[in-house]
Amino acid sequence: MSERLKKILVILTATIIAFMSLMPFVWMVFASFMKSGEANVYPPKLIPDEFVLTHYITLFTRLNLTGYLINSLVISVGVTFISLIINSMSGYAFAKMAFRGKKHIFNSLLSAMVIPGQVTMLPVFLMLKNMGLINTYWAILIPGMASIFGIFLIKQYALSIPDSLIEAARMDGGTEIQIYWKVILPLCKPILVTLGIFTFMGTWNDFLWPLIVMTDSSMYTLPVALANLMGEHTQDTELMMAGSVITIIPVIVVFLALQKYYIKGIMLGSVKG
Repeated sequence: MSERLKKILVILTATIIAFMSLMPFVWMVFASFMKSGEANVYPPKLIPDEFVLTHYITLFTRLNLTGYLINSLVISVGVTFISLIINSMSGYAFAKMAFRGKKHIFNSLLSAMVIPGQVTMLPVFLMLKNMGLINTYWAILIPGMASIFGIFLIKQYALSIPDSLIEAARMDGGTEIQIYWKVILPLCKPILVTLGIFTFMGTWNDFLWPLIVMTDSSMYTLPVALANLMGEHTQDTELMMAGSVITIIPVIVVFLALQKYYIKGIMLGSVKG
């Protein structure tokens, strides 16, 4: 088989896989603009006979999706911002600072990564309940303030920063906070963006934990609210597709806006890790 034929087969295979992966998303977008009942016909349609905005208008007027969208944005942005600060501080400390028990503490954190998150949900819930934080945004913010994976990711990346650079900053009179803010954070920008995307996407798409700690329906996040709507409007496929499109748009926007830094962070992490 010639090299040209191999290249054609690889491109063709990649195109088919990409097409199959994107088709559900494409159909979801087109179905959200269909009239009620049009998405349930057989054989299924890809392009609607007439594009309508009825379902989007219904979501934002009659079903108050705006409030749930704001809830998700506030929680996701808050968790992402706070976790980046705490994870970067912890990762920098484990990578470049000397303190008693550092190795044992870090190994203990890594060991905890093998514990499924579902196992820790009950203890965390009981702790938050004793603190009186159930049915508040803090019940979601506090567990997301730091992650073992985030600390590990920042620590591995910070190891690549030359010690001489940090020592030079100390000799110039820089405090540890100044070194962290003016030296470490700018150098860790690619991996911080990568971790920020992971954190934002994970928090935005999280369904189970907000469902557990939120009892007031007005405080629901978008995935929880959309699941409730699916129970009430099971037959309205087009309405559900419109809700799904609204749910994934912020994640896509964030990824497209930061993909340059995300790819750079992944590439540098694979080389330096």
